[in-house]
Amino acid sequence: MNEIANIRTDSYEDLARAMGIATEKPAVKKSGTLNRLRIWHSPVMGQANINGKLTNVEVIEGGLYRLEIVEEDSSTFYYAKNLSIRPYMQRFMLRRYVANSGAKEGEPKGSFHRTIMSDSLSVDLKDNTGKFNCGKPSGYVQDFQSLPSDMQDLIRQIKRVRVIFGVATLDSPVNEKGEEVKDLGDIPFIWEVDNKDAFRTLGNIFSEFVRKSRLPIQHMIHLDGTKEHTLPNGSSFYTPVAKVDFSESFDITEEDQKLFGDFTDFVKNFNDYICKEWDEKVQSRQGEVTEDEMKTVEGFIDIDNDEDVK
Repeated sequence: MNEIANIRTDSYEDLARAMGIATEKPAVKKSGTLNRLRIWHSPVMGQANINGKLTNVEVIEGGLYRLEIVEEDSSTFYYAKNLSIRPYMQRFMLRRYVANSGAKEGEPKGSFHRTIMSDSLSVDLKDNTGKFNCGKPSGYVQDFQSLPSDMQDLIRQIKRVRVIFGVATLDSPVNEKGEEVKDLGDIPFIWEVDNKDAFRTLGNIFSEFVRKSRLPIQHMIHLDGTKEHTLPNGSSFYTPVAKVDFSESFDITEEDQKLFGDFTDFVKNFNDYICKEWDEKVQSRQGEVTEDEMKTVEGFIDIDNDEDVK
């Protein structure tokens, strides 16, 4: 009783210690980082002792799903052929990679132009260059061929990104050495899907949730391997094979609500950062921003299916 009476009620650390949560870590880190899910298209090479000689061998085949567990100053990578994800939410953004052809050793080889994350791509989105939509014209382009060639090239470089937040469960995961990993558990993640086919495949899944009036968080998306696509140069890329078993469903718990809140905080922090970059770039070039750009109002429009995304 005396110990409780001596706790400082204005100290979070003291209260957290008394309540037994002092060692607990938030699912989404305060630094704004999240574990990242993606498809890894290339084989992972390693070394094996063959007849007494170290030889380069393929330890992980291409086309597996890769989950990057992000720590403070390092990352650990796990791979799996199959996994299940429980999606909590999705957002959309535009992204363009700009190569730095004159990069010297140690300098970045390129950078990303990114917009804020939104409920829809049917509105103008601020980006980190001080413009909108990574330079893409507003609205749906009716006659692409009528645009100047440099604008056509720019638009081709801009990718629509479906950003999925959720919890992933890897089936028989392995580490970078190809060794099986036990008890990895359910991991919160962000997945930025920018391949056109993958964008559409997962969009069809979310559209199915809408048609059945189901919330994504109530179900699992089962990713049963990937589909290989061969390019003319002989290399390959992969897209997800996805399905939902609507016979299984989950109740939304208090823990789910907390994680959902962490995800929405992540989006807010990301958007605040992009808007800060936008403001700084606008101030640095001042007169280059048109009056129409300054008056653009960013509304967020719910989408029912993939056709609404331009």
